[in-house]
Amino acid sequence: MTPTPHRALAAAAVAVALALAAPAAPRASARPAACAADGFCEDFESQTGTTPAGRWTTAVANCSGTGTATVDTTTAHGGTTSVRITGKAGYCNHAFAGTSLSGLPSGGDLYARFWVRHTTALPAQHVTFAALRDANDNGKDLRMGGQNKALQWNRESDDATLPAQSPAGVALSTPLPVNTWTCLEFRLDRTAGRLDTWVNGALVTGLVVDGTPTQDVDQQWLARGGWRPAPGDLRLGWESYGEGDDTLWYDDVAVGTSRVGC
Repeated sequence: MTPTPHRALAAAAVAVALALAAPAAPRASARPAACAADGFCEDFESQTGTTPAGRWTTAVANCSGTGTATVDTTTAHGGTTSVRITGKAGYCNHAFAGTSLSGLPSGGDLYARFWVRHTTALPAQHVTFAALRDANDNGKDLRMGGQNKALQWNRESDDATLPAQSPAGVALSTPLPVNTWTCLEFRLDRTAGRLDTWVNGALVTGLVVDGTPTQDVDQQWLARGGWRPAPGDLRLGWESYGEGDDTLWYDDVAVGTSRVGC
């Protein structure tokens, strides 16, 4: 049966009324980075320019080249914005976005958490993607990065590595997955000189300094006694000492004196 014009108009009016009464679909919103009460967090959503600003700076030491640090709205872990590092091989092509840690309590535990995504597997040669300038080590860097295709820590002042770069030591670390967001966390005990590292919430055996020298892990690291770091900044980026171009994104950074997790 064909509806009369009156019935058609009435049905249309009911449909409009129901549509207006239905609740609007929730708008997507940026997921805020977890934040310690005595620290800071950064999801980069407030960045409005093309270069990281606010608490973040992009200056690099000694020399500069073709590496860049930019604000990116095409790839993000949470929300719509991240920091993109276009990393190039060779030391002078290093690029970092860094922030001071001067506002945090000194001594005791320092926790940091950040999400990172990158495009190229870690190379065999040494690279750095996070660094902290250590006031107790003549301003030299404590460096988190990779070597022999797996994650490692490196102390710039004496080139000690964690784990030792033996086959057994490297096997106790893990690669940094490519083309996916990975949660990296570390705890730096500034009073006792200890260090823990987690990847996606799992503690990595080869990236732990527990105060008891373990062959292939922290024996070399602890050979220089009395290491008590006092980091003054945190820099996220790329520094290569030989081979290794990479493109990296950083997002949802959290720093404080308690662990916030992934």
